[in-house]
Amino acid sequence: MLPAQYSTKRLSISLSRPALAPAAADYMRRNRDFLSPFEPVRPPEYTTLPFWQSQMEQDVRQAEQDQGYRFWLSLLEEPGQIAGMAQLSQVSRGCFQSCYLGYHMDQNLLRQGYMTEALELVLSLAFGPLNLHRTEANVMPRNAPSLALLEKLGFHREGLALRYLNIRGQWEDHLRLAKLADEEG
Repeated sequence: MLPAQYSTKRLSISLSRPALAPAAADYMRRNRDFLSPFEPVRPPEYTTLPFWQSQMEQDVRQAEQDQGYRFWLSLLEEPGQIAGMAQLSQVSRGCFQSCYLGYHMDQNLLRQGYMTEALELVLSLAFGPLNLHRTEANVMPRNAPSLALLEKLGFHREGLALRYLNIRGQWEDHLRLAKLADEEG
């Protein structure tokens, strides 16, 4: 089991827990329009406190069962406000030892290096204590900032997945990128 809290030079990074539900709902409300071009259609209750209370409980169970880990990012000087999210989802064990990486940042904090800082820590957990072999991320080709971030972190392109995810009601192609444990560091 991972510790619940981490710090980097500028961030506090916390695993999901019920106490974070109000801040998560607030973060999703503030960033709903900004994130919508890159996400599935979300239900109306997606930005509500009850939704995130339930989601946090589910996140805790997934972490306890080693199925996924959602991390919430806050600036050290603003610990009560969520600034972003990173997630290791669909953890697969056995001969695969793999997961998917997802992330997003508050629209007012982009291109300041916060997500690089956060993902460096999250990947060190994936390849360290979680002992994963592979982390995969899938990004729409038009999302140049996200592609640049992943390549900066050492992800390599593996190919194009046609009509990979349903985003805003439309099947979107995604570039598949991956990083292996022996490529870390």
